[in-house]
Amino acid sequence: MEQQKIFKQMIDFQKATFDNTFNAMTMLQEQAEKMANMFLNQTQGIPEEGKKAINEWVKAYKKGREDFRKSTDDSFKKVEDFLANIG
Repeated sequence: MEQQKIFKQMIDFQKATFDNTFNAMTMLQEQAEKMANMFLNQTQGIPEEGKKAINEWVKAYKKGREDFRKSTDDSFKKVEDFLANIG
């Protein structure tokens, strides 16, 4: 029983570490997106196709980040459910 408690604490710590790291990474990416948008809006001579390509890239990046977050959250939930069922 003590091993289960220790394992749960380890999983909780790993989840908290992931959450904090992921949130910091998200903030950095959002800042980079804002800077890229400012650059695109203030720079003359960038073709619309280029702007569109960059905006599509940003959307794909956000979707990938959200999918990764969902997958990781689902995995942590499965581990938590497993621990609850063996207790």
